[in-house]
Amino acid sequence: MPKKPPSSVFVPEPLIDSEQAAAIIGIHPKTLQKMARAGQIKAVHVGKLWRFRASNIEEWINGRLAS
Repeated sequence: MPKKPPSSVFVPEPLIDSEQAAAIIGIHPKTLQKMARAGQIKAVHVGKLWRFRASNIEEWINGRLAS
């Protein structure tokens, strides 16, 4: 029985670094990294580096605007 080709292909959202993410929020990159360590903002720790999804940054901003 032949395999069907996938109907949709997963395309991951690109990750941005601490400097780029911090610039979007308007804070220092070290402050953003501290927030990521504390679990206040979603991030991925890759080796010694923190990476962020722009959508998670936007989500965090929207959460702050709502409160």
